[in-house]
Amino acid sequence: MATTNDPVSDLLTRVRNAIKAQHRYVDVNGSLLNTAILRVFKDEGFIENFLSKEEGKKSIIRVYLKYAEGRRPIIQGLKRVSRPGLRRYVNRFQIPRVCGGLGISVVSTSKGVMAGETAKRSQIGGELLCYVW
Repeated sequence: MATTNDPVSDLLTRVRNAIKAQHRYVDVNGSLLNTAILRVFKDEGFIENFLSKEEGKKSIIRVYLKYAEGRRPIIQGLKRVSRPGLRRYVNRFQIPRVCGGLGISVVSTSKGVMAGETAKRSQIGGELLCYVW
């Protein structure tokens, strides 16, 4: 897998494409930030699981996607908010609700990467990475 300038966008695009193709799993580039984002996805019930594995010098994460009955994907949409050219920071009062509370926002805070509601409860803000619904 090639290196990219924006590993978070690469992660979201790979997951989005795999869901459209109804794949069981997808491999993404391994990084600490990607692992933290996927941990939030798993804790919030958007993916089944993910596993890290080393292939030579590179780390790869296999993401197992989650589907409802009738092979309908649990993840209906993914949107990158903060990007390398335009970072978006929010305080605890500005963390948005996604799809009326059915989705989540993922925030990178000083205490680590967490869901937006968790950051609100912890009363901390940070960089708004993406939305999932």
